[in-house]
Amino acid sequence: MESIIDQSKAIRTGEELPIEKINDWIKTQIPDLDGFTEVTQFSGGASNWTYRLKYNNYDLILRRPPAGTKATSAHDMKREYEIQKALKPFFPVPKMYCFCNDPAIIGCDFYIMERVEGIIPRSNLPKGLNLSIPQTRELCINMIDKLIELHKIDIQNTGLDKIGKGTGYAQRQIDGWSSRFEKSKTWNVPDCKKVINWLKNNVPKEEHTCLIHNDYRFDNLILATEEPSKIIGVLDWEMATIGNPLMDLGNTLAYWVEEADDFIAKSTRRQPTNAKGMLKRKEVLAYYCQKMNLEGLNFTFYEVYGLFRLVVILQQIYYRFHHKQTNNPAFKNFWILVHYLNWRCKRIIKNQ
Repeated sequence: MESIIDQSKAIRTGEELPIEKINDWIKTQIPDLDGFTEVTQFSGGASNWTYRLKYNNYDLILRRPPAGTKATSAHDMKREYEIQKALKPFFPVPKMYCFCNDPAIIGCDFYIMERVEGIIPRSNLPKGLNLSIPQTRELCINMIDKLIELHKIDIQNTGLDKIGKGTGYAQRQIDGWSSRFEKSKTWNVPDCKKVINWLKNNVPKEEHTCLIHNDYRFDNLILATEEPSKIIGVLDWEMATIGNPLMDLGNTLAYWVEEADDFIAKSTRRQPTNAKGMLKRKEVLAYYCQKMNLEGLNFTFYEVYGLFRLVVILQQIYYRFHHKQTNNPAFKNFWILVHYLNWRCKRIIKNQ
């Protein structure tokens, strides 16, 4: 059973922590901490860095922004910490312990939360976890249901209504992601002007808003070890906000790689959405619309938005690699994916 539980690994070169300073600081926040920590790192994320700090009586996670951060607003550790702390009574997120903004400790903001032990479905389900087709379908349905549950949370009760910026969410997103793309462009990627202009000209005039995760994928979920179709935790809230739930769904489907997709799409797969029993993108959309009582929805804007947003995220990560702010070899060919996703966006627009 231990083999299917998500495990941290050795810390990547250049991403080490000043562990003695961290130990001293955490003990001022959690006085009954016992024993010196074993420090390892989770390799799944491409954005904020995530470490496991193992003590005799606590199993903790440290989250910090990456070196060479390009988009400060996307790595606001205090905001990420406070969102999860407020959300904890209403939704399955880890317990938050403490936040640090003293640069003398590790040189940047960070926070400490509990480690929730379980299965994280990354590119494939772990070896040894053999789900039947009905079990895989149940996991997929539970994943969508959990997103729907999030979208139905009464944000007034959580106090998180204050994190939004009011009306005009969709327009702000298109303007913001377009600007971020311009600032992170490198010589070897397309200008994406056709897609950007189409999005700007097709912003929905009316929109419902709610609490959205903004990065909702299988590899941000924790599954129960004894009941792998059950979701016991949702991680990575760095981009959560008050926004349009259909744009949240568009973001999720941008990562949804199916068995029938082309070889480039398949090369990007980071979650087991191709497994037998998983719903197809169209089936996910139909299920969501049925549960949310949405009829006659034209999803083209949200589909293109989700893919373009992924273009920008990949380009921002590639920008760091291109300028030698990270040496993670996984980022080396992200510029090719920017070309590919730009092409997919243009094809969807053409065929609508």
